[in-house]
Amino acid sequence: MNKRPDHGTHRPDRPRVSVIVPTRNEARNLEIVLPAIAAVRPAVHEVLVVDGNSKDGTVETARRVLPGVRIVRQTRKGKGNAMACGFAAANGDVLVMFDADGSADPQEIPRFVQALVEGADFAKGSRFAKGGGSDDITLLRKSGNAGLNLVANTLFGTRYTDLCYGYNAFWADILPQLELPAVDMPPHPDDGMYWGDGFEIETVLNCRVAAAGLSITEVPSKERERMFGETNLRTFADGTRVLRTLAAERRRAGREPGAAAALPAAVTPPAGHPVAPQPGRTNGTNPAPPVSGSTPPAAAPERPRPAPRPAEADAPTLPPYRPQPSSQPVARDRRGQEAGATGLSGRAAAAPGGADRDGTARPDPAGVRYAWGEEAS
Repeated sequence: MNKRPDHGTHRPDRPRVSVIVPTRNEARNLEIVLPAIAAVRPAVHEVLVVDGNSKDGTVETARRVLPGVRIVRQTRKGKGNAMACGFAAANGDVLVMFDADGSADPQEIPRFVQALVEGADFAKGSRFAKGGGSDDITLLRKSGNAGLNLVANTLFGTRYTDLCYGYNAFWADILPQLELPAVDMPPHPDDGMYWGDGFEIETVLNCRVAAAGLSITEVPSKERERMFGETNLRTFADGTRVLRTLAAERRRAGREPGAAAALPAAVTPPAGHPVAPQPGRTNGTNPAPPVSGSTPPAAAPERPRPAPRPAEADAPTLPPYRPQPSSQPVARDRRGQEAGATGLSGRAAAAPGGADRDGTARPDPAGVRYAWGEEAS
């Protein structure tokens, strides 16, 4: 089994759950989505609506239907930046990524949390795992997703069943290893987006948790149709973008520690290091995005947890990525044959001579544990 990275903190059995909802003109959907999240039991700790300059009264609607909601203003454009702003402002032990269009079922949140409490670092929703499904995916998109799964699993040694799904949850203490673009950087000078600020965010996260050697559990999820408004998905353009993301993240995972990072380009990831550079740090923190709303209650003393990130205080800087060493003792599968550790996805040491064409070592295949206890084969 791969050795879990030492996060230097105790993870509670009953974690505080922060739900991050990125929005742009989603007022009608929030009238239904936010009360549904508030009805989840056990109750979530907080709901953060991260708004991208909506013009339809999204913020006002959120405050009306859920008075305790926290409003975060994203600092640049793009879904990735919205998620990063929400992560930086959240106070919970567990962070849940939740779309505002009504396609995700909030009653599934406890399943994701349970997967994390049972040992996962990252709980990944899957529409194609046993018990999952989708009312909103076309045959073309399903076929494309299967092809992208194959590419990702080949490059990263994972066994994902659903690469392109945005319903995920993870422990807040792994944020530094994800190395997302800092939220306090100025907008891109060419009116583009830094790498990681756009819709590639889900693929970026899936690649980086695998490259960091973190424990991953797939949670079956049923996707519903968008309730109101038009989707921003573009089948061919987004598929091409995911392919570019996989290639760029594979190069990033194969970098030698300490290699110089290239400056980011708008939309197209540069070779070498497709991550926006981190700004200068002051006492190890970066300013959090502006937040409004009620202040969450203080942590109970009997539940040790990571240091909270207050809404109005500085949020932690995401430090440079460093590959995590891992040890992987031999295990045996149900057929009695030697197998790698199940339930983990990560960067195992490559066998001698097992280098990719680009000269970087490819990680050995690693399993993805399913929430119902079965392992991918």
